[in-house]
Amino acid sequence: MPRWKELPSGLPERERQLLVQLRRLKDRSGFGLAALSVKTSYSRSSWERYLNGKQPVPRAAVEELARVCGADPTPLLVLHELVHEAVAERPPADRSAQALPAEALSADRSAEALPAQDVSAPPPPDDEPAPTSSPASPRRLVPLRYALAGALLAVAVGFGGGTLLATDGQDTAAPAVQTYGPGRTYDCAAHRKDGLAHAGHSLTIDALIDINGNGRDVVEAQCLLRQHGFDPGVVDGLYGPASKEAVRKFQAARRLVEDGIVGPDTWAELRR
Repeated sequence: MPRWKELPSGLPERERQLLVQLRRLKDRSGFGLAALSVKTSYSRSSWERYLNGKQPVPRAAVEELARVCGADPTPLLVLHELVHEAVAERPPADRSAQALPAEALSADRSAEALPAQDVSAPPPPDDEPAPTSSPASPRRLVPLRYALAGALLAVAVGFGGGTLLATDGQDTAAPAVQTYGPGRTYDCAAHRKDGLAHAGHSLTIDALIDINGNGRDVVEAQCLLRQHGFDPGVVDGLYGPASKEAVRKFQAARRLVEDGIVGPDTWAELRR
């Protein structure tokens, strides 16, 4: 199976996670880009642009890929919505910032016109309350909209950073004494529990880890790689080039997709 190109370095984390999931779905289906162009309403070149991060993936394309590959589209659509929210929230702020000078100019022009109508000074105060009531309702709506978007984005950040774990809740209590951060190295406490390999830092079996990831999940992956004879470099909880290359070699040895990204399939082999 051909190796995927590296995604653009400036790609937002949530969009990167979406593309990783779509790539995995395509690889598991066994379809090539040409086959997808036949089975979906998008061309081969469109899929190449979408899956390599050159162009945003439309929602309809996400749905079609899931349908063709026989997968539930819901998780992918939720992730797509998070990506869309992150992109959509920026332009309104920019537009409003650009609109301010125009409003200021109109205010200046009206201010220049006022001296000519000095006698009719009382009517403007009567007209002013009406305009202030119209911005009042959007101002009330903005905090709620941003609060909801913020909550969704917080979930996405946790998902992308490997902090939301599908475990039985013991993971959060066990490492409470251990702190993770740059400039530290960690010991690996190799042991087996319920038939699975562990290193004492995380119980996760599905956290996604890609380049520049960090935290206890990365430490666990680095320790397990060492247990299997693949050197990730320093066990420091930072997922850099050395760790990614070790994962690629491990994936090749286990006949997995060689993308250097730790996901559910790679965790399943690391826990053996």
